Amino acid sequence: MKKILFIMAAVLAIGLAACSQGNKGKENKENTENKDTKKTLVAYFSASGVTKGVAQQLAEVTGADLHEIKPEQPYTEADLDWHNKQSRSSVEMQDKSSRPAITGKLENMADYEVIYVGFPIWWYTCPTIVNTFMEAYDFKGKTVIPFATSGGSNIDKACEDLKAAYPDVNWKEGKLLNGITKKDLEDWVKAIE
Repeated sequence: MKKILFIMAAVLAIGLAACSQGNKGKENKENTENKDTKKTLVAYFSASGVTKGVAQQLAEVTGADLHEIKPEQPYTEADLDWHNKQSRSSVEMQDKSSRPAITGKLENMADYEVIYVGFPIWWYTCPTIVNTFMEAYDFKGKTVIPFATSGGSNIDKACEDLKAAYPDVNWKEGKLLNGITKKDLEDWVKAIE
């Protein structure tokens, strides 16, 4: 009888020890994951849908939340006619103080540590609605990475303009993401980290 009780006590002790180790392993794994994981946001403005498609791919690759920078008054095809000096986009881009109103403000911006900001290149830089977005939140202590799509321009001037306008932001080098593959996005994201 004593032998059976001894065996049962030993089995119970081993079982409890195993459960304890399993929980410690789980806690350590969760702590490691929480330390390495920075909450990420992909915010984008897209007038024709091209930048939106890239932003969706980037959010998928990074595991980020996705947020559209939506104009309060949507842009029409006539608004986007860059050949017409009186079109809405032309007028906005000629006025550096222009800040088109946006809708759908994020209530939890403080939760994000890394923010990708995407836009089409307009007149060699970012549309002024991106400035509206940048000025709507506090980016202190956050890492901000610009990305863009374009029919023919590069992103260099847009990055220079953003850095000059918001020098207190922790900017990372931006990238033009025309026709980019998922693998290219993964490589770019890894290079930034």
